[in-house]
Amino acid sequence: MTELADRNIYLSAGVHIGMRMKTKDMEPFIFKTRPDGLSVLDIEKTDERIKIVGKMLAGYKDILVVCRKANGFKPIGKFAEVVGGTAIKGRFPPGALTNPKFDGYFEPEIVILTDPVADRQALDEAIKKRIPVIAICDTYNSLEYIDLVIPGNNKGKKSLGLIYFLLAREVLKNRKEIKKDSDFKYKIEDFTEKD
Repeated sequence: MTELADRNIYLSAGVHIGMRMKTKDMEPFIFKTRPDGLSVLDIEKTDERIKIVGKMLAGYKDILVVCRKANGFKPIGKFAEVVGGTAIKGRFPPGALTNPKFDGYFEPEIVILTDPVADRQALDEAIKKRIPVIAICDTYNSLEYIDLVIPGNNKGKKSLGLIYFLLAREVLKNRKEIKKDSDFKYKIEDFTEKD
């Protein structure tokens, strides 16, 4: 398997660390459940999904990326900057996708949620407007109304930084804005919140 990042980079970022709670929806993405009950995500499937989503997003201009949790503010901000999208950090303003009279009204072609549970308002509005939804989902997430999932730890700073870094790089490669990984002028640290 050709990985977007070395296996050890995925592991040190904690992309594979799930929760004790797991849903039936996420079972296909779980590598194993440890004796202590913690589920571990399959990083090969995460890697594969980042490649698929990178190809898919390359065809979109108006990408909206959303994260209510502070750990994702820097990763989504940098991702939006790099791919030319829009980031909404923190509380999602009700009506942003559904009320044309709202000042912050926006009509994206596609929405990326960092966590469908925390980003529920954005999910509900995307459903109403029939906007495709991509979501980073941990072991406890439901995949209802999610069009494409990236399995991963959607709570950790390093995990989110790495996922959005790889995703941004894949989008630019698929848009032919860069030819190879080494042409990407950003580092993982540019996408990661400082501790």
